[in-house]
Amino acid sequence: MVAMGIYVLKEAISRARLQEIAKERFGDLVKGVVDTEQRILAVGAELHVDAAVELQEKENSKSEQLWGINLYPAETGEAFIEFDSMINLKPALGNRTREVDDAVTRERIKVIVRDLVKDSGL
Repeated sequence: MVAMGIYVLKEAISRARLQEIAKERFGDLVKGVVDTEQRILAVGAELHVDAAVELQEKENSKSEQLWGINLYPAETGEAFIEFDSMINLKPALGNRTREVDDAVTRERIKVIVRDLVKDSGL
């Protein structure tokens, strides 16, 4: 039996480990939530909202700093990361889509993911 859970990354993991996490749930992708203030990443949840709650409850993350992404461990470059999550709908902050509309925020997320997933290809 494979253990399934939400992993809060504060230190870098390998792309191979990310692939193992992907296989626990969806096979080819890992749902993740990035806290852009604390520079941490929660991965492995079935829903982005579950990872967001984990960060809020255990890491005192603030919802306005949390952004949902999908990571595809077998891919490289832009195909490695997808900015698509219901938790990204933040009209009060000017984000009116499931994407991360602000280019600066997107780049910040990429840098955090690059720091936490070795050889991410980003």
